[in-house]
Amino acid sequence: MTVTTHTSDTWAEQLGQQHTTYANPWDKVLAALRGGRTLPDLAVATLRRTALLHPYWVNESSRKAIAALQEPLLNPGEAWAERAMDELPGLGEPWRRLLAHALTARSARPTRTWEKTGRALLDALGEEPDAVRQRLLSWLALAGRPRTVPYTSPGGEWYGATYDPYNADALRGLTWLLALLPPHADTVRALGALVTHSLGKVTGIGPRSPKLANAGVIALSRIEGDAALAELARLAARVTYKGTLKQIDTALTARAEAMGLSRDEIEEMAVPAYGLTDTGRSVHVLGDCTAELAVEGAKAVLTWRNATGKVVKSPPAAVRRDHPDELKDLKAAVKDVDKMLGAQSERLDRLFLARRRWTYAAWRERYLDHPLVGTLARRLLWTVDGQACGFADGALRTLDDAEVTTTPAAPVELWHPTGREPADVIAWREWLERHGVTQPFKQAHREVYLLTDAERATRVYSNRFAAHVLRQHQFHSLAAVRGWNNKLRLCVDDSYPPATRELPQWGLRAEFWVDGVEDGSGAEVTGSGSYLWLATDQVRFYPIDAPRHYAHAGSGEYRLGWNQPPTEPVPLADVPPLVLSEVLRDADLFVGVASIGNDPTWQDGGPEGRFRDYWNAYGFGELSQSAETRRALLSRLVPRLAIADRCTVEGRFLHVRGDLHTYKIHLGSGNILISPHDRYLCIVPQGAGPADAGHLPFEGDRTLSVILSKAVMLARDTEITDRTITSQLG
Repeated sequence: MTVTTHTSDTWAEQLGQQHTTYANPWDKVLAALRGGRTLPDLAVATLRRTALLHPYWVNESSRKAIAALQEPLLNPGEAWAERAMDELPGLGEPWRRLLAHALTARSARPTRTWEKTGRALLDALGEEPDAVRQRLLSWLALAGRPRTVPYTSPGGEWYGATYDPYNADALRGLTWLLALLPPHADTVRALGALVTHSLGKVTGIGPRSPKLANAGVIALSRIEGDAALAELARLAARVTYKGTLKQIDTALTARAEAMGLSRDEIEEMAVPAYGLTDTGRSVHVLGDCTAELAVEGAKAVLTWRNATGKVVKSPPAAVRRDHPDELKDLKAAVKDVDKMLGAQSERLDRLFLARRRWTYAAWRERYLDHPLVGTLARRLLWTVDGQACGFADGALRTLDDAEVTTTPAAPVELWHPTGREPADVIAWREWLERHGVTQPFKQAHREVYLLTDAERATRVYSNRFAAHVLRQHQFHSLAAVRGWNNKLRLCVDDSYPPATRELPQWGLRAEFWVDGVEDGSGAEVTGSGSYLWLATDQVRFYPIDAPRHYAHAGSGEYRLGWNQPPTEPVPLADVPPLVLSEVLRDADLFVGVASIGNDPTWQDGGPEGRFRDYWNAYGFGELSQSAETRRALLSRLVPRLAIADRCTVEGRFLHVRGDLHTYKIHLGSGNILISPHDRYLCIVPQGAGPADAGHLPFEGDRTLSVILSKAVMLARDTEITDRTITSQLG
């Protein structure tokens, strides 16, 4: 779109470069409008955003003048809006009225009157629903593109990554209009993508647009059919923003009640097959060519064969020419499967604390034999009618590979190592290895956290993961993924609850006490005022309905409200062992991922070196339980590596002999020392993978991948060409 400018006034042109303005241009604005001049489109956009976001900056007469501006219909500067306005002249007045109606979507959800008008305007277009949907989706697909006209005002780089708030109302209206059209898979995909993009974090601001994410969920909830239900179930497993998650929960609960099912059942039954016929596989014949869609680990892979049966890297020309729609659907299915696999893996990993139990018949249908979920379920261990088993060679089998047979009503549960004999756990690890099974997450190798003497002494709290320094935003995101409730702590005079995980099936609430890091020089904060780092403290358990504790943002002294009766914490010895283990495992995960101690660039200890002692203690100190698990695994993996003759696991380190030096890689942090004087070597991982590692028993341990990648590199240290590394090897 070409943005027109009808006045050469410098102030108006400069106004159009800003996100909002508080420089009081209103006298000039009113004078220009009363003089019959038209303001530049970009200046109009700035005035609209200012009136919308900061109405107290705008006097009444100016507010009325801005509201009366009919052109441009949308604010320029966004690709989708400019595409829509470029197309409107050729589409006619009915389309303009439809888009103008979309702009009136200013409430949290559509009213009956709004929907009635929307249906009438859609009918007035006189076009087939497919054509209307395709045009609306073509606009929506551009909604996440970078601004075509960047802001130059302070904070412009932040606001430029968000939606124009004026146009966001139109986008919200478009999502609701799409829900009024006949259901279609493309609509569902687009709405799911919009929800995900709208919840993406923007530095200094937070989620890009929660209101637009909520609008997408509302639209999905109003679309009939399995595809929309499946997308809601996928979002339920991936979304962590509380407001939107509540909307998703409401939508799924309503669907479950309408179908007479529980919330858990609706999520299980909502997972589509995406065209897969066998578990994790489908074959599609397109003319003389074939395409095989297969799930390999955590990814979907599309393999093409030409007319002679030869495997080719890309779709044959005949397929692209004669079967464009089928090709499009196959490519979309690959993306859909990838997204759903990740969501289902996370859902399954959270089932350990859900106390979920199925009948054998229902479990086989929803899990083991499901075309998509089965690719995950067949790599896990289960307890069927009290007997532990795994899937291998086409059947459920026991440790001695005997086939399991049972009745349709037999109970099934997800296997957990807590309470198992160590020999039994090791035997199952060897069974998985023998059958070449890579689990989608740690199960047989899952860490078990038993009560320690120190925790028996403290009785009601654990200090096992206290006194760590975490990156707050990374901790916040990870906590949400693991099902914890947490509030970002701002450096303000306010109180915050601890990070909590509610466990309704057990009647408990777990608390992980954290507080913002400050010292005599103050606090390090982001542009929005939130702490960069948190200090960790106790882990406690309370009855789920117990009053909540609060602490000042930077103090860590948690207390009840002044009128709240005290409630005793649950003694750790009374917490069920599985619950204790899983909650402490989460705390270990938070520290292991978010600690500043595992950042190789923090050797100097951060600002003023104040974290140097902590960084050294964590980066090269005693191993946590998860690191001990990694150590045991590496002891088995190392002999199989191509560089096995250069590697040994000793104590807390993987020792690697290169041609230039011998190196020690810490098994907890992945940090490296050069022997014999323990000189630090900084290598920042760049998408490391377990090169030459052979079979790995589980997915998802990034630190393990980093350690293996570094080991392979350092074993061939004379071949390293990266100057940031070679400069440290002299």
